[in-house]
Amino acid sequence: MSGYSLVDVEHWPRKEHYRYYTERLPVAFTVTVPVHAEKMIDGCHCQGKRFYPAFIGGITEVVNSMENFRMFRDETGRLCVWQHVVPNYTIFHDDDHTFSDCWSPYDPDFEVQYSHIVQDMDTYQAVKGIKAKPDQPANFFCVSCAPWMSFTSFNSTVSNRDPQFFPIITAGKYEWTQGQAIMPVALTIAHAVCDGYHAGVFFERLQQTLDTVGYIP
Repeated sequence: MSGYSLVDVEHWPRKEHYRYYTERLPVAFTVTVPVHAEKMIDGCHCQGKRFYPAFIGGITEVVNSMENFRMFRDETGRLCVWQHVVPNYTIFHDDDHTFSDCWSPYDPDFEVQYSHIVQDMDTYQAVKGIKAKPDQPANFFCVSCAPWMSFTSFNSTVSNRDPQFFPIITAGKYEWTQGQAIMPVALTIAHAVCDGYHAGVFFERLQQTLDTVGYIP
């Protein structure tokens, strides 16, 4: 598990926003943005990589670059930030059309991160149930893919509970048009730790990552 540090809320520029969105209006928001995936797809083809684990590796790099996406509350309710977070992703079972959660350790090197994800996917592919790999650490975020549909909006909600602070990221089916692979990506996150600005930075960095990580021109 990653170490973490406390956030000095009293001197945090978002202090009032944080308190408002935890004490008065505990809401999460979802934004869906179409991204260009053709360069990562081409890079995967050139290098013999699989797109889904490469995408998860790229997402992991982006999420870990943003402090607001690594925040959580400890057992006493104090706002903290993880040193790093690990990807918790879904594995689909073709035979019964169910899925299982899996997770992989974090590494700042994309190639190592990709290898971790591929190894875990292959190891736990046949394990059924919600949790395929045991001992999921507390410092995680969620990422999944729904490759059967290309959507313009996607919303993740939990009824009658405060929103969690970790991001939930869902990618849809990419579709080719005029040499470009357009893929919808939905980000859900608590408003207490993230505003529209941070979501915009996330998608900007995601596009940069899709254009450069593992890509051979």
